[in-house]
Amino acid sequence: MRILKATLLWGALGAMLITGAAHVSGAERDWGRFGCRGIDRIRIEDLDVSPDPLIEGQRIRNWRVRLRLDGNRECETAIMIREGNDLVAQGQRMTLRPGINEIDIPAGGGYRFRGREHCFDVLVDLEGARHRIDADRRFCAQQRPSWSLREPGDRVRFER
Repeated sequence: MRILKATLLWGALGAMLITGAAHVSGAERDWGRFGCRGIDRIRIEDLDVSPDPLIEGQRIRNWRVRLRLDGNRECETAIMIREGNDLVAQGQRMTLRPGINEIDIPAGGGYRFRGREHCFDVLVDLEGARHRIDADRRFCAQQRPSWSLREPGDRVRFER
């Protein structure tokens, strides 16, 4: 009887270990297949705001981010826009495809341009942590006479 109990106990433990290992490797496969990782090369191409130009204190409707994903697979991430330590906009989790991705992000309700200059960083969720995206230049709004994120030679603005 003892041998039968021991055999059943070891059999149950072995089955749990095998099932648990399969579950963990399946989760890793799903994360590797769907989530953006630190090895995925993501670069910011452009950051725009609508409307543009903005009068000081005017409400921002939305942001448009152009991101380049280098590689041959899609990945999911959440995109955030930050000024200093202030989170000014956050998008829902979305799928990035290889190449250029244009993403509209609704503006946070309380953020307004005030003061002299505003510079922004774009962050993405990589494996559960926020990471700043590399860019060739800084994205700063300047007041002239109204606020604008337009740069010389910038593409046509979007309106919605």
